[in-house]
Amino acid sequence: MSEAREQTGLSRRKRAVAAVAGGAVVLAGAALWTSAFVKSPAQAAADAGPPARDVLTAPVERRVLTDTVVTRGTVSASQTADLSPVGAAVDGSTAPVVTKVMVRSGQTFPAGRVLVEVSGRPVFALPGALPVYRDLKPGSHGDDVRQLQKALASVGHSTGSDPSGTYGPGTKQAVAGLYAAIGYEPVPASGVAEGTDGDPVDAARDGVKQARRQLDGLLRAEPGKKQDADAIRYAREDLAEARTRLGQAEAKSGPMVPASEVVFLSGFPARVDSMTAKVGREVGEKLATVSAGRLVVKGSLGAQEKDLIRPGQKVEVLSEAYGDKVTATVASVADVLTAPESGDEGAATDGQGYAVVVKPEAPLPARFAGQDVRLTIEAATSGKKVLVVPVSALSAGADSRTSVTVLTASGERRRVEVRAGTSGDGFTEVVPAEGARLAAGDKVIVGVTR
Repeated sequence: MSEAREQTGLSRRKRAVAAVAGGAVVLAGAALWTSAFVKSPAQAAADAGPPARDVLTAPVERRVLTDTVVTRGTVSASQTADLSPVGAAVDGSTAPVVTKVMVRSGQTFPAGRVLVEVSGRPVFALPGALPVYRDLKPGSHGDDVRQLQKALASVGHSTGSDPSGTYGPGTKQAVAGLYAAIGYEPVPASGVAEGTDGDPVDAARDGVKQARRQLDGLLRAEPGKKQDADAIRYAREDLAEARTRLGQAEAKSGPMVPASEVVFLSGFPARVDSMTAKVGREVGEKLATVSAGRLVVKGSLGAQEKDLIRPGQKVEVLSEAYGDKVTATVASVADVLTAPESGDEGAATDGQGYAVVVKPEAPLPARFAGQDVRLTIEAATSGKKVLVVPVSALSAGADSRTSVTVLTASGERRRVEVRAGTSGDGFTEVVPAEGARLAAGDKVIVGVTR
């Protein structure tokens, strides 16, 4: 009986060992299956390799091709001037002060109009292109005097028979008439009013009187006394010199136009762009900014753009503020680098660029003044419809010949030799070589994607 129990225990142990061995076999098989059919994401990506490549195409087009340059500009008049009437203070005051303001920002005004008053003295505008740079006084000569004479005549004050460019008696009379018309007394050139103490003309006249009396006394010799011929000769010379000094004093006397009281503008009616003067304030660097002439657009170009732009090219001026588009032309392009004016945002670097002036074909509305606008300049054009392809479609082979690759409907690739022409806005004009075939609608390869 004990022997039977031993055989039963042995059988159980054999079955347990067999079960363990069978489990090991199953686990080993599972591991083998897993290694063969289950992969990590990294391994799967590595085994997959790159995806198949595909080509990008673009159609060949037939259209007018233009090359454009886009920059910014500021609308302003052809001439802008600052009112900076820096002059001597009047008697009893320590510094010039604004006493009246006659115009406001945005207002237009005619020639001869007083704009502001400084310490009781007027600041007015006259027509002319040459900026004032000195006081215009009797006896003066030059182009600025000629400009003053023309300006006086334009507002109704003739300069008479004075030679052009010479401030003579007729010009004095015209200046006196202008000041009377605007309601002010003119400033005397000598700084002293005629007939008052210190007047150089009065002093010269006294000199003539004294010299004349001296000569008359010598000529009226006492009876029986011989006249002194030398003394008479010297007296005559003294009288002549006194008369010369009187003539010089009279030529240099009379009303003058101080540089602090006039601004010359190229056209009227002119505009007040900004008025900063306030009654009671001392005169600063600038009282107002005025402008004249037709509104133009001033911008700035970078060196790479400057070579593409020349006078006469078409320009589209866009006012984002009003949504208006205006056609214009390039009026001028500077040859030297300059710092851009306030508001200009060209493609220049380091704050410098080549100034460009754009002239609208029709006068701009007054509301455009001072606006920042976008300029789209047509730098080049094909002039007519031509075949064009994207620039990326062009390639150069080992033979240095330019070509494009056409992808046919069947998937075949056909190399077409071309000659490149005008480029603009990412496209290039192409002309097929002799015997080559290229037409609008053909698909050309511009790149490859995965």
